[in-house]
Amino acid sequence: MGNKTLTIFTPAYNRAHTITRTYESLCRQTCKDFEWLVIDDGSTDNTCRLVEKWIEEDIIPIRYIYQHNQGMHGAHNTAYKNIETELNTCIDSDDYMPDDAVEKICSFWKEHGSDRYAGIIGLDITENGKVIGSSFPKGLKETALGDFYSRGGSGDKKLVYRTSVIRQYPEYPIFEGERYVGLAYKYMLIDQDYTLLTLNEPLVVVEYQVDGSSVNMYRQYWNNPKGFAFFRKTEMVTTKSLKRRFMVCIHYVSSSFISKNKHFIEESPRKLATILSVPFGYLLYRYIAHKVKKNSKMNILK
Repeated sequence: MGNKTLTIFTPAYNRAHTITRTYESLCRQTCKDFEWLVIDDGSTDNTCRLVEKWIEEDIIPIRYIYQHNQGMHGAHNTAYKNIETELNTCIDSDDYMPDDAVEKICSFWKEHGSDRYAGIIGLDITENGKVIGSSFPKGLKETALGDFYSRGGSGDKKLVYRTSVIRQYPEYPIFEGERYVGLAYKYMLIDQDYTLLTLNEPLVVVEYQVDGSSVNMYRQYWNNPKGFAFFRKTEMVTTKSLKRRFMVCIHYVSSSFISKNKHFIEESPRKLATILSVPFGYLLYRYIAHKVKKNSKMNILK
């Protein structure tokens, strides 16, 4: 299997009701220069039986790995350890690929790719074909991910990384009792050393699950404070914007209050900015606590 160019990996957690669409889109690919790696992150539904059936069908090469639930970043760690191809990209279990996406990735990389680049950055679209956020400006051949957003770019983008580049950087840390570390942790580190080739083509069709994400965000902050604090420390060092750094310090302080970490100032890579952020970080901590408590009460009343 290792002689393919691309691995498409899919972290799956109880998404048997959506992953069939992902699979069917891979079967329709006009170019078969890929394999599919499914990381089952502790599903309790029939994801395993579905994937076993598809392996037997033998339409596309599939590898299946089951692990106890570690969250999205834990599934990415496992994927990166098991990828044997030059390129890889993550397609979530509720998303799917346009029929020519693999062909576009492989032919574009063969024409323009080299060791200079971390990989390719392409577009996400909705089911009605609308680009999410902004396309790449004409004439922009390459960009670091962070630079694209700091120059006014917006919306989720599809990242296709070289496997050898991904492996140069530390794994996502797993914090006991927590299930979240931002995937951009690795991307921020890669940005310090490499750029990505821009491909102004849709590589994935995404369906946003409407589930009150801002409410869920407060709960994420509350339930995963060590993961968030770790992520913020990395962003403090990598961001070039002073305004952004101050915002990040405020979030770092609030996460440290949530996790009851008394050593957060000495652990901060930006101590002065962190000290200046303490009053604002404390207010954010109280605000998040209020939102989570209010939401819990509403759920009880339902």
